[in-house]
Amino acid sequence: MYVWPETVAVGDGRLAVGGCDLVALAEQYGTPLYVFDEVTLRGAMRTYRAAFAEAYPAQHRVHYASKALLNTALAQIVAEEGLGLDVVSAAELCVAQRAGVPMGHVHLHGNAKSEAELVRAMTWGVGAIVVDNLDELGLLEALTRQCEEPQGVLLRLAPDIAAQTHAHIATGSSDAKFGLPREALDTAVRRILAAPGLHLLGLHAHIGSQLFRLDQLQATVQVLVEAAVQVRDQYGYTVTELSPGGGLGVPYTTEQPPTDLCGYATMLAATLTDACTRANFPLPRLTIEPGRSIIARAGVALYRVIGRKYAPDGRLLYLHVDGGMADNLRPALYGAQYSALLANRADEPADTVVAVAGRYCESGDILLREIALPSGAPGDIVAIATAGAYTLSMASNYNLVPRPAVLLLDAGTVRLIQRRETEEELLARDIVL
Repeated sequence: MYVWPETVAVGDGRLAVGGCDLVALAEQYGTPLYVFDEVTLRGAMRTYRAAFAEAYPAQHRVHYASKALLNTALAQIVAEEGLGLDVVSAAELCVAQRAGVPMGHVHLHGNAKSEAELVRAMTWGVGAIVVDNLDELGLLEALTRQCEEPQGVLLRLAPDIAAQTHAHIATGSSDAKFGLPREALDTAVRRILAAPGLHLLGLHAHIGSQLFRLDQLQATVQVLVEAAVQVRDQYGYTVTELSPGGGLGVPYTTEQPPTDLCGYATMLAATLTDACTRANFPLPRLTIEPGRSIIARAGVALYRVIGRKYAPDGRLLYLHVDGGMADNLRPALYGAQYSALLANRADEPADTVVAVAGRYCESGDILLREIALPSGAPGDIVAIATAGAYTLSMASNYNLVPRPAVLLLDAGTVRLIQRRETEEELLARDIVL
């Protein structure tokens, strides 16, 4: 059951998380519905912090990558647990501020930051702006020329490492849209060191998401240390922070191994320590950026079966549910697979292989293409595990369907942290002719 939240339980045939009956929650709050287990969520954050504190002998910081999922309550938990936050837009900065995340613990990412976003980040005092390209650097040079305090920046490098993951979430090759090629490092460093309004903190790289090959993450660390040594030897300047990004993979089905956060921390820390020792380079602050591996397992998505489709020979082909690609685009976009149960019949034999189809007007809107479940019927509640990451953060209003409500569960207590969107809110942007 390691793809489900830590507190998952089955009693009287019904699925529970955080001491709360998921079937009852579906009845009370409606479906689709996303629920998050607070124990699992906070546990992952604490494990990351403790693992790096034990494994790395110098300064370190764990930043939650908000692109995986962000709302005000989640940002509050991030701050309470002592994590930093990575954001990629002005609105995500607003959420961070609203939640009380210290701005010095916030990094602004993105390959196409607008001038307004950069100005907001500078004005609000973010800890670092991660510079993605030379055009952005030119804009920052101009914007910070009159600043009293230099703005801290990290340079994002494209380490030319082709991560073994889906092409849509691989970001480290030389021709990816993110990051400066190594050949541009000299130009970027020279310009930053000459800019009075900028302070070069360090170097950053991120090769992709849903990574299971730890040797590729080790190679990323090696590239960062080599680049840091190059900067030191060429300019006599020692950067004080290195970030190999995030992207650690998580299991969505039991065919994939459980995530080993402590092993990941030990590997990264040892690789960085060894590389710096060999290069006679002082240990920098190590900043990591986990997103999926913090939030994915904590989330469960609930849908109600609305109808069925049978083959001419009588086989059950599809269970039609009341959500789909608008609240979880991953199956349509990446061919992502999940584990699932019928929450109201969780202890019954999974004797039928069926597809779970979404409600949206696309043939590709299939949440689960082949899943073993009890033979489902209208009214059953499909619960999909590991639904916390890159689901609601990519949600849309396709077919003008409101986005789901979100609950936080802990020890029998239910807190509504995002209410269901209304039709009135969807129409509020429209202007009648």
